[in-house]
Amino acid sequence: MAAIKKFFEKRKLNVKFKKAGEGHRLDESPSASSSRASHAQTMTPRTSGSRGPESDAARKAAAEAALARMEVKQQSKTADGMVIQRARMKREMEAEKKRLMEAEAKGAAARAVPKEVVQDGAPMLGAVLFKCPDIGPQVLPREEMESAIHRFLLDNYEDEPELTSALMIYTLNKNKEKIKVCIETLIKYLDNIINNPSEEKYWKIRQSNKAFQERVACMKGTEEFLLAAGFSLKSLPFEDGEAMFYVFDEELAQDGERLQNMKDVLLQAEPIRPELDRDTKVFHPSNSASKFNIPDEFYTISPEELKKEHQRREEATEKLGMLRTKAMRERDEQRELRKYRYTLLRVRFPDGVILQGVFRANESMKSAFEFVRENLQNNWIPFHLATSTGSKLQEEEGTLAELGLAPATLLNFSWDPSVMSEVAAQQGQAITKIFLTGDLLSTIQQL
Repeated sequence: MAAIKKFFEKRKLNVKFKKAGEGHRLDESPSASSSRASHAQTMTPRTSGSRGPESDAARKAAAEAALARMEVKQQSKTADGMVIQRARMKREMEAEKKRLMEAEAKGAAARAVPKEVVQDGAPMLGAVLFKCPDIGPQVLPREEMESAIHRFLLDNYEDEPELTSALMIYTLNKNKEKIKVCIETLIKYLDNIINNPSEEKYWKIRQSNKAFQERVACMKGTEEFLLAAGFSLKSLPFEDGEAMFYVFDEELAQDGERLQNMKDVLLQAEPIRPELDRDTKVFHPSNSASKFNIPDEFYTISPEELKKEHQRREEATEKLGMLRTKAMRERDEQRELRKYRYTLLRVRFPDGVILQGVFRANESMKSAFEFVRENLQNNWIPFHLATSTGSKLQEEEGTLAELGLAPATLLNFSWDPSVMSEVAAQQGQAITKIFLTGDLLSTIQQL
């Protein structure tokens, strides 16, 4: 089963698209096979024998055969147009996949270049990494992961055009409001055909229409969706000349069930997004545990701008000698929170071993506790996390940024003393000295 189908199955979206005959290829139109069948039906076998005078019935049959041949030619012309459009789409997709693969290769080569060693601090985090289980196990920097997702969609379009094109609209466009308007417009097009399957005026969308351009054409994935749905691009008479129209296939217009499935996909599809990878690491005891060298990605503004802003504020405060009101302090705090994207969290255990993970700055403290818990050998025992000043943090407290833990911090781990005496009495003192899992400790490295 195709990867896209698996994606939709995971989200419990049951959609089925009927395909007539031998099925569809990207370079073959849905009506191509039916055209061949119609052509076969119009061909009558020749019989041997003498020819008698032509009867009215014979003339009528000949006329009907001529009309049928004309219809076949028209269908063939339409099919040829769809083949050309699908072939163009395929060429464009191949070119886009090539570009994405080159960008990924360039990024991989850049990461392979040795980084300059920093002697007075902990090793710099090479890059913030992301994962996307929906497309595979790889872990990459954000831009490369987004390219991989894009390539995944292009790879699956030929096999599952209806499902994949819907995902393209949600995934390749970032503006949520524009996506919403686009989906609503496409749904309206489909509803018009479902409710009026024989009305030709609902089969056509003028490409230059202002509303179409502003709501649909400007969004990535919409052309792929229209072609997958059954539209094809044609030049038709318009006013004093001609214009390009997306025209829906007459036969497919009668298939209300398929059109309803297209609607369901549009309404229920979700974007495929990169997820922040914890980039979990474990280090031997080190005096550099509290020294950090943070990548620029951790900041919403550059470190240089951050320093200048801090210096400017200090100078202004000293110069004016002003007392800040509560509202002014809250505004400053909110600005401070928005300065950081990520937090590098290190947890030092009683044996000196250090656990490290990457978080979004707006993640809750609970996520930090869960991260530590899932890496403990005995994760059922309650524990505490405390700052370097000894202040214990509560699992249900605010975000990492609100707690002042961004962009990097070192916390100290300890078992909850209220239960450890009982645990030690039941299972022995040794259990209190085992912290991280064996698998994780097997990857331990120098800081």
